[in-house]
Amino acid sequence: MTAVISLESVTKEYAGAETVRALDDVDLAVRGGEFLAVVGPSGSGKSTMLNLLGLLDAPTEGRVVLEGRDVTTLDREELTDARREYVGFVFQDFHLLPTLTAVENVTLPTAFSGERRTERAVDLLRRVGLGDRLEHTPEELSGGQKQRVAVARSLVNEPSVLLADEPTGNLDRDTGTKILEEITQICERGVAVVAVTHDELVTEYADRTVRLVDGVLSDGGGEYAT
Repeated sequence: MTAVISLESVTKEYAGAETVRALDDVDLAVRGGEFLAVVGPSGSGKSTMLNLLGLLDAPTEGRVVLEGRDVTTLDREELTDARREYVGFVFQDFHLLPTLTAVENVTLPTAFSGERRTERAVDLLRRVGLGDRLEHTPEELSGGQKQRVAVARSLVNEPSVLLADEPTGNLDRDTGTKILEEITQICERGVAVVAVTHDELVTEYADRTVRLVDGVLSDGGGEYAT
């Protein structure tokens, strides 16, 4: 299967008093239906990689290719459209709006396209086991339930890539396992998933693990440093 998203010879530098090289000539390709875990110590470039894959930042050198299209040179409006169409995000801290219900939080990304997909939101929440929590606000939900709402929200626009930043970071092991089972099911429907993590449990569910240290990418393995 061809790659849904890839980094090709990507280097990312940040200028300041001295130039910091966050990523150093990285090549990475993720296929549809693949669950990829990215591990490595803090400050190794994992968040930078996630930002590039999510079209939130641009490389200093190299290309980001999404669905066969070089998106490196797109303007801001084109990048916004590409993110909305192809990319979903799941964050460690959920990022749910406290005054909105579960359904309203899930439909929020669709508001920017002028099409509130309430029926799909309800279906997704039922699929992740929250059919009886549709009208609950975040304060009425457990941590695991909030993360399930976040997973449903990430899928409402039917993305081809799901990016997860420490998806089990605030969860106990049992709840984290349930979230990872949900992510596995997402992959079975053909979505490419990239999870940045310090949690070894995530790598047990991933199809492949890569390790990032000082901006250099290699095969997974070794210690899961925090």
